[in-house]
Amino acid sequence: MRKAERLNAIVHHLRRMHHAVTAETLAQAFEVSPRTIYRDIQDLVDSGIPISGEAGVGYMIDKQYHLPPIMFDADEIEAIALGIGMVSNWTDDAFARKAKSAYQKIQATLTAPMIHELTQISTFSAPSHYKIPWEVNFTQVRECIRRKQFVSFQYRDLNEQVTERTIRPLALISFSPVWLLAGWCELRQDFRNFRLDRIAAFTIGQQRFRDEKGKSLADYLKAQQACDGSL
Repeated sequence: MRKAERLNAIVHHLRRMHHAVTAETLAQAFEVSPRTIYRDIQDLVDSGIPISGEAGVGYMIDKQYHLPPIMFDADEIEAIALGIGMVSNWTDDAFARKAKSAYQKIQATLTAPMIHELTQISTFSAPSHYKIPWEVNFTQVRECIRRKQFVSFQYRDLNEQVTERTIRPLALISFSPVWLLAGWCELRQDFRNFRLDRIAAFTIGQQRFRDEKGKSLADYLKAQQACDGSL
């Protein structure tokens, strides 16, 4: 990674963090020495970037600082375009419209050379007849996850047995062509994955939940990693 790219990446990294980040942590993230990070931070501060630091604590950036227009290289543009195509083909119309809107906003920030790169893209996501349909509203499910609303539904398992479930929805996960709704199941008192195409009578509860120890998305991810390392 060139120094200019690393400096920009360090700024983005610090903006994402909600706590101070040590030079050693940054050095590991960018595969350079702590001494290089010290010099990079000083260069950023000298250029007017509002980064503060304290020995033994780490660095933080003023979240009010606005970055200049984002610059992408050709591979990044192609990766973004591919992601937009996959969202369009494998989710629903509402989410596809949001993805295309985001892509249009990104396009508006591109330089003329980068606009040219868009015409050279050679990686695509095409519609597939392997897509498994579902009855639930994909966008509605996403909103329930975001709002932390309990949901209830009938679930038909692989043995064709139907059970009534109430869950804390935590995430939507694609195992193409299958989409899974991950959540904390109140019936089983454990994490469970539910195939969207096997869910019926989906109902949004009035009650919202708060993250509790052992029942959060972070706990779910840890449990999955412990089981098979797939997430």
